[in-house]
Amino acid sequence: MVEALLAQGGDWPGPVEIILLDDGSREEFRVLNRPLAAWAGVRYRELAQNVGRAAIRNQLVAATQHQWLLLLDNDSLPPDAHLLARYAAARTQAPVLIGGTSYAPTQPADAALHLRWLYGREREARPAAVRQLAPHGQLTINNALIRADVLTRYPLDETLNGYGHEDTALGLALARAQVAVVHLDNPVLHAGLEPAAVFLQKSEEAVRNLAQMHHHPGDATESRLLKTAGQLHRLGLAPAARHLLKTLAPILRRGLLSPCPRLAHLDLLKLYWLLVAQSRRV
Repeated sequence: MVEALLAQGGDWPGPVEIILLDDGSREEFRVLNRPLAAWAGVRYRELAQNVGRAAIRNQLVAATQHQWLLLLDNDSLPPDAHLLARYAAARTQAPVLIGGTSYAPTQPADAALHLRWLYGREREARPAAVRQLAPHGQLTINNALIRADVLTRYPLDETLNGYGHEDTALGLALARAQVAVVHLDNPVLHAGLEPAAVFLQKSEEAVRNLAQMHHHPGDATESRLLKTAGQLHRLGLAPAARHLLKTLAPILRRGLLSPCPRLAHLDLLKLYWLLVAQSRRV
């Protein structure tokens, strides 16, 4: 990814630097990445321990010296040689530009990766026109060009634990402040798919963060998951649904870990996790 971005540096109208922060990776990965520190135009630093998805991005913001920040997850790849050129052409449209994510068109050979690939293809790989219908609610920061002053004023929420929804919280903050968000068809390829067991663990952490962000079960939100839980609470059916889903959870999990996962089963498992999290907060 770094090599591809450096090759595109001439397409950006101004100086370009790449800042890499290793967020407490294992030594085997650090050994592989340390040579990047010697590359021209690259700053590489290792953190002694993992500080989390929000804090690491806030540190990247603090380290920058330029007006624009392109936030990219390290398991992404530019789809072609024009990622920076497309962002450069669009930068006058808004202070926040979201490029989107794409996935390989064919299912990976490793069955353990089928769930993450399927979820990405069906739920994340949306065209800009669809994402723009709810621009702040569809905000994702795995591929986002944002003015540095915006992220300085609205830092990512470091109180969220584990994985997920720090970009959702940012979207809510930007919506309240009426900061414009424009979605582009400028996706990166998500190449680093997690095995299903890891993805389920991260998904459960993300649901707990979602519950933390919306303290009351009836909170208004664009999240279909929260809306479904809210309806169950209003009808007085949340305890019964939670009990039923607790019984089904092992079956749902086994199906999701199989070579032929179904996203409907993931939706039900997420609903169970959310109802449990909400029951602990009420």
